[in-house]
Amino acid sequence: MSDSEQARPLTGTVAGDAVEPGVTPSTGEATEPGDAPEGGTAAAKPARGVYQLAGEDFSLAEAIGGWRGVVESALPGLVFVVVYVAVRELQPALVASISVAALAVLVRLVQRTPVTQAFSGILGIGIGVLWAWRTGEAQDFFAYGLWVNVAWCAGALISVLVRWPAVGVIVSFVRGEDMSWRLDTRPAAQALRRRYVWATLLWVGVFGARLAVQVPLYLQGEDAVGWLGTAKLVMGVPLFAAGLYVTWLLVRGSGAPREPSRPPLDP
Repeated sequence: MSDSEQARPLTGTVAGDAVEPGVTPSTGEATEPGDAPEGGTAAAKPARGVYQLAGEDFSLAEAIGGWRGVVESALPGLVFVVVYVAVRELQPALVASISVAALAVLVRLVQRTPVTQAFSGILGIGIGVLWAWRTGEAQDFFAYGLWVNVAWCAGALISVLVRWPAVGVIVSFVRGEDMSWRLDTRPAAQALRRRYVWATLLWVGVFGARLAVQVPLYLQGEDAVGWLGTAKLVMGVPLFAAGLYVTWLLVRGSGAPREPSRPPLDP
């Protein structure tokens, strides 16, 4: 059994876009930091994706959830944008979006395939639908996802400032290692700590980039809903997958420094 196989979880999932209304692996179960991708299944996406960081091989299909995961993640938001731009009415767009998310759950139930991702997707879409319905503003369909990115960006940055870089904590947990690298003064541990810090700052950049692009579009109101939806799709799964791959490059082959072996004692 390869290292990457040993690293895969036996069940289910974990945050980010998280990430936001987002995706997961080829089994269909949920990733994320989150959108961790973006869209409706963000909460599930990062969970499976982060296990890629524990192996020696990186699978893009596993990281983004396979094509079915991508479709289930992106389609509700895409349908919302298309319907709203076409008819310029909020209610039909909300109904169409939540219907697509509900259909994904129904299909999985009928096929008796894992529904974790689909359920998390309909939850994220449901929050967006309720938010927009209560305010009557189409751009509020995406407000929840923006706040999720704010939370992940702030959390990742704070983790670096308090010297508990989030990527290091997650990778150590996935690998079953302790956190001794935080205080270890040996050169190997210091190098490992720097890699974890840079990897965490990478995600600060990912979430920050989403906010830098999408918040101005959100503030433009209903006239920019089409562009906002497009930006969320482009900066959702593709950006998440790219960020996860670069993170893997930074942390692969790393591990908690081991104590040097001692020579056997003379009898």
